Amino acid sequence: MALRSRILPVLLISFLASWFAAPLCAQDAAGQAENQATAESAETPSAPEGEEEKTGILHSINAFLAPVDAFWKEHINGPVESVFFFDVWFWDNETVVDGVTGETTTKPHTNLPLAVIWLVIGAVFLTFRMGFINLRGFRHAIDVVRGKYSNPEDTGEVSHFQALTAALSATVGLGNIAGVAIAVSVGGPGATFWMILAGLLGMSSKFTECTLGQMYRETRPDGRVMGGAMFYLSKGLGEVGFKGLGKFLAVFFAILCIGGSFAGGNAFQVNQSLNALSLTFPFLGDFPWVYGLIMSFLVAIVILGGIQRIAAIAEKIVPLMCGLYVLFALIILGKEFQQIPSAFGEIVRGAFTPAAGYGGFIGVLIQGFKRAAFSNEAGAGSAAIAHSAARSPHPAREGIVALLEPFIDTVVVCTMTALVIVITGAYDNPAYKVYVDSNQGAALTSKAFGGEISFFPYFLAIAVMLFAYSTMISWSYYGERCWAYLFGDSSSTTYRIIFVFFVFLGSILSATNVLAFGDLMILGLAFPNLFGIYFLTGKVRASLDDYWGKLQRGEFQVYK
Repeated sequence: MALRSRILPVLLISFLASWFAAPLCAQDAAGQAENQATAESAETPSAPEGEEEKTGILHSINAFLAPVDAFWKEHINGPVESVFFFDVWFWDNETVVDGVTGETTTKPHTNLPLAVIWLVIGAVFLTFRMGFINLRGFRHAIDVVRGKYSNPEDTGEVSHFQALTAALSATVGLGNIAGVAIAVSVGGPGATFWMILAGLLGMSSKFTECTLGQMYRETRPDGRVMGGAMFYLSKGLGEVGFKGLGKFLAVFFAILCIGGSFAGGNAFQVNQSLNALSLTFPFLGDFPWVYGLIMSFLVAIVILGGIQRIAAIAEKIVPLMCGLYVLFALIILGKEFQQIPSAFGEIVRGAFTPAAGYGGFIGVLIQGFKRAAFSNEAGAGSAAIAHSAARSPHPAREGIVALLEPFIDTVVVCTMTALVIVITGAYDNPAYKVYVDSNQGAALTSKAFGGEISFFPYFLAIAVMLFAYSTMISWSYYGERCWAYLFGDSSSTTYRIIFVFFVFLGSILSATNVLAFGDLMILGLAFPNLFGIYFLTGKVRASLDDYWGKLQRGEFQVYK
């Protein structure tokens, strides 16, 4: 603990120093981009007369913060992406020479990121290893969530339903609204098919990691539960003779999870919700940092309460907003009922026979699995942190509850979004190309739904804000538990301060860079998580067989 107490101030000071130094360090990068920005501005319609004359401290702040985005792209995303998103299909890369500068760049025809293929292999393996628990455990999962087997005396901090909604609040959100729109726009309707398949396979991954979260959780003297991948990696691998490896993977996971909580579970949510809100409230588009300040305040007043307050908020927001969103999607699908068969036809045809041939097929598959992974986080291990706090008498029971997450998140909500995007033709509408090019998926979804339901953009403006809000407060818990694992429980307040700061940062970073960094961190979690899980699948299968046998023999008491 003494070492940790010395390291923590250094880390915090270094972080703050890098923040204030970022604009200075990025001046060169910003200068190099200036000519390109000038050229792009020539193609952009000029602002209404009078807008250019706005002056004052607000615009000065915007100008000061702009270089941070360039610094982020060059010095953070680039190096990490070269590792996590290494192109496994590298042999078809093409070298392109710039006719003006003479610079050479490598352009892949078929880009197969290492992180995506790692997740696919893991999900398929676990589906077979756990005897297709994603299918045979589905009905029982619903019974458990509705409280049929819930005993309030079981050890834990939250109920099965609260754990499920807390974990769902970290996944159901902008990934479903914004990410799906981007996937369909880039990969075509066929990406939807692979997204659904990824969701079904991901149910097995989610079951495995959340069962392990229960198996290796710890209860602290103050009654708080600590669990997650960092515990089952370190303790579980130690039990099978790989203590050093387990410790390394646990620390690696914790670092990535903290990064993921700052980016994909935080800054990305602020950024994409801001894009949607700006369509309805243009003021936020002019001064995005104002939205960042508002969200920072709202997040701060909740995350200080820990998992119980987070779960209490999540169990109210998630079912309501998820239900309303699906309802509006069903209204549109009902209005366009005759087009549904043809839409599914496009999805199936696009999944197996994309226009670009074999390379296009791989591209469509990747888009589907990539967006599904970022949306439901199956295989990343993050949800195990929330589910480890659930009151459960048997580890496998909470794992079975957890398998509902990818189904609700991806198979239901993501599919609804994709169908509307396909049926309305928004994914290839030239008028919306600007949203696709700038990765503003929430804005694209707003346009697609708004073309059918005139007031939907106003609903979506509220929905994306609440989805983003619930996602952020849940991810704050994930990151805080990992921070506490590395630096001790007493350092949690420091993490929360930094997390709130990143809420603000998300409002000023570009959508493309935030999206890329979120992908890197959250998908990167799968490397230490799944690698460690491979060593522990025997323990999980034994726990599942024990639980399933007791269930079949009627040994569990029914309460409702």
